[in-house]
Amino acid sequence: MPENGELRNSICSNNGVVLLLEEADAADWVYRGEGAANVVLGYAGSSPAFVGKVIRIQKSPRSMAKCTAETSTLSTHENLLWKEYIMSSTSKEISQLLFVQNVMVPLLGSEHVDPGMHVPVSRVFLEAVEKNILGQRPPWRVEGGKVNTMSDTALLISDHSIFPHGGHQDTRCISIEIKPKCGFLPCSRFIAEDNDTKRCITRFQMHQVLKLHQGEISQLSDYNPLDLFSGSHNRINKAIKALFTTPQNNFRIFVNGSLVYGGLGCSADSSNFDRGGELEDMFEGIIQADHGQRLETFLLLIGETIFSSRVLAPLLEAQKLDSLDIEGAIHAYYNIMSQPCHVCGDLVDSKTLQMYQSLHSISLEESVKIVRDYLIAATAKDCSLMISFRAGEHENYVSPYGKVYLESTNQSFDYKAYFIDLDMKPLKKMTHYHELDKKIIHCFKQNEMQQGPSSLCNRY
Repeated sequence: MPENGELRNSICSNNGVVLLLEEADAADWVYRGEGAANVVLGYAGSSPAFVGKVIRIQKSPRSMAKCTAETSTLSTHENLLWKEYIMSSTSKEISQLLFVQNVMVPLLGSEHVDPGMHVPVSRVFLEAVEKNILGQRPPWRVEGGKVNTMSDTALLISDHSIFPHGGHQDTRCISIEIKPKCGFLPCSRFIAEDNDTKRCITRFQMHQVLKLHQGEISQLSDYNPLDLFSGSHNRINKAIKALFTTPQNNFRIFVNGSLVYGGLGCSADSSNFDRGGELEDMFEGIIQADHGQRLETFLLLIGETIFSSRVLAPLLEAQKLDSLDIEGAIHAYYNIMSQPCHVCGDLVDSKTLQMYQSLHSISLEESVKIVRDYLIAATAKDCSLMISFRAGEHENYVSPYGKVYLESTNQSFDYKAYFIDLDMKPLKKMTHYHELDKKIIHCFKQNEMQQGPSSLCNRY
């Protein structure tokens, strides 16, 4: 592992030239979208160092006190958790990069993960960015946080929605971004009997009911993550169609790097175009099918790529590091924190209490591994998969990318697949995960009581 100085030099330079982003550079970076923790900007300027790149800038709460806390180094307990992978004296920004490099790359494969590099940014650059993108940000995101102007670096990564320019005759491409979500049903013995529904209905599907109840979505999605991870042609195609039909925040389409379908994060149900002719027109020249059939053909291309590449197999294995479910892992969390277990403190059933007490007798090392594995799995459950396509050239063309053949159009496509949004989850989120789990289960069971088990279970 490199020393702090060596690491700082390696992530803040490009061919020995420091890439400092100043106030004048802000106009070249355009809003692409955002999540809970970061804002993503695409480059629209002409500097060779940034063409074909995006940057992710950290967000912070609007409270300055919280902002200062968020930009500090890892906590003592987080250092205990990640000491094998991350230097204890690094900032959270560098810790995130090391997490991707040292934890997620070995799990998901270097060919599917781009850790990126940090570039230094000035405060005036971040302030200018905050001002420039304010009108494009969803109001509820604006209320929730702002660009962290106290940060001194941004993460620079390749724009995986496009192919780099080169000798290829046609650089036009279509890309998709999918949030696969959790692809397995938990079977932990620490799941309470009252929560057995978790063993037969996926977390995504139960969470849909809570989101509908809270007004975050206007309709339930038919998407079942188990279909996408199944390895079955038909079930994968079924999952892709369900994602497209109700994209929410889980499915996006880009043409030549520009978002043309799916939400920007402003509304879980929002999309930019109707599901009709405009997409058909955009696919002309890329998908060699008649008008009216290009979109359906493209969805089949996505399914074929996921099926043949098996790209989701390592992601599923990473998700399955959560072997105890949050109902078990939360007890290991309280062991690490050296705090009385609030979960056990609220229990009245002696049998359940005895079961959980077994987790409070394990060693600190065992508790650390349980929580670390749970948080790695949480990252794997919350990341996105981006796949980009471009039409292949002549039959003997040697491509540095993957190749997929679509029989219905007799076309060969280059594709590249990358996992993105592989952020390390904060240790303090363990209690949030446990509380959210209880809310999801409670809302789902209330819905069943009101409408009957068949009303929702038959959907899935």
